[in-house]
Amino acid sequence: MHENDFASKIIGAALEVHKQLGPGLLESTYETCLAYELRQAGLSVQHQLALPVIYKEVKLNAGYRIDLLVENKVIIEIKSVDALADIHTAQLLTYLKLKDLRLGLFINFNQVLLKNGLKRIVNKL
Repeated sequence: MHENDFASKIIGAALEVHKQLGPGLLESTYETCLAYELRQAGLSVQHQLALPVIYKEVKLNAGYRIDLLVENKVIIEIKSVDALADIHTAQLLTYLKLKDLRLGLFINFNQVLLKNGLKRIVNKL
């Protein structure tokens, strides 16, 4: 499957989580529930995956963590905020570059309509 196919499944699962829980909960709650939904859909999901930084050809654990990595193809960053900031976009783009991946999704569950909390980020590689 292509990362766009996975993105469609991810968005469907996120819609189900949002439908069940609504806005206003902690990011960790949405993250756990979305990971559950994705696994129920038969997808491979890594949760809170450590992301080292390569600095001068040395791999350093700098404390970065990917919320969810689906099928080793799509990074999902979960938010529960009033609005996404430019720094959030920069963060996800950096994660994509460090992991050498093309597609990332922000899912901000703190929205009345989840479609207003979805943002797709593409690393041009």
